[in-house]
Amino acid sequence: MPQRGKRYLNSAKLVDRNKFYTLEEAMPIAKQGATAKFDDTIELHFRLGIDPRQADQQIRTTIMLPHGLGKAVRVLVFAEGEDARVARETGADIVADDELIGRIQNEGWADFDAAVAVPGMMPKVGRLGRVLGPRGLMPTPKAGTVVQASELDRVIKELKAGRIEFRNDRTGNLHIPVGKASFDVEKLLDNARMIIDTVNAQKPSSIKGLYIKRVALTSTMGPGIRLNY
Repeated sequence: MPQRGKRYLNSAKLVDRNKFYTLEEAMPIAKQGATAKFDDTIELHFRLGIDPRQADQQIRTTIMLPHGLGKAVRVLVFAEGEDARVARETGADIVADDELIGRIQNEGWADFDAAVAVPGMMPKVGRLGRVLGPRGLMPTPKAGTVVQASELDRVIKELKAGRIEFRNDRTGNLHIPVGKASFDVEKLLDNARMIIDTVNAQKPSSIKGLYIKRVALTSTMGPGIRLNY
């Protein structure tokens, strides 16, 4: 077992490992335990009773958090020609041309936080799935990140304001950011409640047993706090 640092050990003293906390009890503890030198991210982690191998049990959706994530979001848009001009004018931080697509494909470059594509670019973007897919950066119609040029302004603004996409990993878990530890408790609670409601609403109809098995709240460098869910 890896040796824990002093900051983590001090934060761990705040948490009773034998107790299940309400969200309202846990959030101030998570904030207090966020003692890293940077502004920790508060996160929710879900253990789901899904079979991630089944296509009809995949959890993937987007959500607009009421208070955003407290970070600057760099948005890349895959577009060319007139669509590229529109992308620049509507706030894209990066517009990917063929050269940049090559860098992503060959070098694994991914210095951005969200990606959007116009439909005409998807034959080129499709080649980037191995690089962008595991990082959650692959544009998809389901996530609302493959859109016509006329929709770029709206989508870019939503992404910069705190729209996030989440999906289960290969073990059936969800890991979702709630906000920064510097946020007020009430803002973090608002974001967390919306996340929990959204995850609940995504329950696949084919699930027969328990859908949400465990939920934990944590900061980037802090201990997990088990929630009474």
